[in-house]
Amino acid sequence: MIIRVFLLASILVGVAWLLRTRPGGSRLAITRLAGFVLAAGAAASVVAPGLVTDAAHLVGVREGPNLILYVLVVVFVFTTIVQGMRMRELERRLAQLARAQALAGAAAAADEQQRV
Repeated sequence: MIIRVFLLASILVGVAWLLRTRPGGSRLAITRLAGFVLAAGAAASVVAPGLVTDAAHLVGVREGPNLILYVLVVVFVFTTIVQGMRMRELERRLAQLARAQALAGAAAAADEQQRV
């Protein structure tokens, strides 16, 4: 019983984090929807563990824990791909900023040299 309370509280914390809005940042609706679906599935599996086994049999998996593992692997791969894409975009933006700053510094140095 204690573990169920802990797991449900953890799921609620995850949902609260998902609902949190960040200034200047935005989350895609599909990301939130996927998070809610996963949270609902996790909560259902905590409250009624037999549902996971039934769902596993429905999709052709032998046991419920195996289905959970497969879903988590897919979520991990998706998350890794998205994080990689975000990292590349941040690196691109950082390179642009560094170029702009270098050009601004060179222009300021040229103006200072012309004054002398």
